[in-house]
Amino acid sequence: MIEVVLNDRLGKKVRVKCNEDDTICDLKKLVAAQTGTRADKSRIQKWSNIYKDHITLKDYEIHDGMGLELYYN
Repeated sequence: MIEVVLNDRLGKKVRVKCNEDDTICDLKKLVAAQTGTRADKSRIQKWSNIYKDHITLKDYEIHDGMGLELYYN
C-alpha cells in the first residue's frame, strides 16, 4: 500500500492510498471519490508527462509519498 499526493491548480492537495498494481484509471476513481469530481474528466501528469489510464503505477515507477499533478478537463 502506497500513498500518493496529488496537487491541483486550485491549491487543493489530495492524499490517496492505493496499491502499486493499480492502474492510473483506478487512481482517478479514488481521487474522484474523495473530491466529488468525475474520474473521466480528470488528467494526472508529472511535468509534461501525461499518464495513460491503462498503465499501472508500478510501470510508471510511482512510489510512496510521490507528488503528482491533477488537472480537470
